[in-house]
Amino acid sequence: MELKLARETLKSKPKKIDIKKIEEAVAKEGNKIFYFDRENSHKDLMELVDYFEEKGYSVYFREVRYGLDENDYIYEVHILA
Repeated sequence: MELKLARETLKSKPKKIDIKKIEEAVAKEGNKIFYFDRENSHKDLMELVDYFEEKGYSVYFREVRYGLDENDYIYEVHILA
């Protein structure tokens, strides 16, 4: 599964990350926070949460609003060992 990380600027394109890279980062650091772009489907993000919960991690998922526009949001996923 490939997901798009949150954009660093409004005009930039989101970078993609594979679930295996996410897993490597979590294994290396133990706890990790990822910010994902709004272009990701909610279903894919729920699959990510389920994937890590099945592996025994605690996962917190939320939508973060950073402006007043309806499309001004990103997703935050906090994975704890």
